[in-house]
Amino acid sequence: MTSDRAPGWLRDGWPHIWLPYTQMQTADLPQAAVSTEGTRIRLAGGRTLIDGMASWWTACHGYNHPHVIAAMTEQLQRMPHVMFGGLAHEPAFVLARRLAGLAPGNLNRVFFSDSGSVAVEVALKMALQYHYNRGESRRTKFIAFHHGYHGDTTGAMAITDPAEGMHRLFRDLLPQHLFIDIPRDPDGVEKLRALLSDEADTIAGIIVEPLVQGAGGMKFHDADVLRDIAGYARHFGALLIADEIFTGFGRTGSMFACDQARVVPDIMCVGKALTGGTIGLAATLATDEVYEAFLGAAETKALMHGPTYMANPLACAAANASLDLFEREDRLGQAKMLERLLADGLAPCRDLPGVEEVRAKGAIGVVEFRRKPDAPELRRQFLEEGVWIRPFGNIVYLTPALTATAEDVATLTGVIIKVLSARTAQPA
Repeated sequence: MTSDRAPGWLRDGWPHIWLPYTQMQTADLPQAAVSTEGTRIRLAGGRTLIDGMASWWTACHGYNHPHVIAAMTEQLQRMPHVMFGGLAHEPAFVLARRLAGLAPGNLNRVFFSDSGSVAVEVALKMALQYHYNRGESRRTKFIAFHHGYHGDTTGAMAITDPAEGMHRLFRDLLPQHLFIDIPRDPDGVEKLRALLSDEADTIAGIIVEPLVQGAGGMKFHDADVLRDIAGYARHFGALLIADEIFTGFGRTGSMFACDQARVVPDIMCVGKALTGGTIGLAATLATDEVYEAFLGAAETKALMHGPTYMANPLACAAANASLDLFEREDRLGQAKMLERLLADGLAPCRDLPGVEEVRAKGAIGVVEFRRKPDAPELRRQFLEEGVWIRPFGNIVYLTPALTATAEDVATLTGVIIKVLSARTAQPA
């Protein structure tokens, strides 16, 4: 969007805004979104885009679902917020019960926060203090995986890939943990076992994005890999933390990715699609065993954490309404249908020069290149074709709403094929 065509509020605010993941000196004006509906984003000036991102993977039911909006409107008029310290409210207690019922195994205790990064911070503190409360104070390290991403706050950065991730600048500031490749073969499994064996009395936990490493490149691994990781964590007394912030709520084809491996983590983080893409809310779920390690007469055994907007009633109302839709409508069936549509729709990209792999899982479709393409130029071309797709690194990917239609997916995949084909046809 050029400055002369931008709305006044965008031009006037531009000298004061600081955008995420953006070099502001060279950045163009962002697109001015003025409304959303279903899988569509309407821009200032009247253009409409088909959204292939579901707003960073949050809008699982599409935008502005009437059931979610109605629940939020009613809650907004009654009580938009009240502190969670010493007070209780129905939306949070109902949501905690429902999340515990949906989660695998006995993840029966729910700690609310306001973002996925904070949910991870809480999980790390839970794991460390779990061991400390049990007299295992030397267990202060975590095992994390290359290409993993867990958030932008300090603790989360420390367990995000230090070489390939976006937080390399802070390596010397952050606590040092242990990184290893996802164990996709017997050799990888043995390396994980050996690392756990060597560091047996210092490892507090293993954190993993089950089945799909999202912001690290949409890299997939199968259920057997997750079972191997879980088995070795148990064997060596380390807690397994499942970061389901991206993978949860149907994105991989099941309610949670752990369900496909029949793995019960000790701690699980959820966020993003929890409220159906309407408002920030996250949660950290713990098993009964983890929770019970914090019980006792001493205050020092308690978990000392409490975000100001923890269990925000408005957000909890949205989350409860979102869970209603998972109960009433076949979102998981829709995710499995999207897997077929994305796999078939993107398949022609395999024949394009420079393409390493095309893959799909649940409502995730990925085209991976051998070398990083010009992502800003690809974004511009996608925009010209009327779709909202944001490539990063060496991938072009789709994570549409679970309610996206076959026609939506055909348009999205067709534009990708058109743009990538034109790109590879250009002379070097």
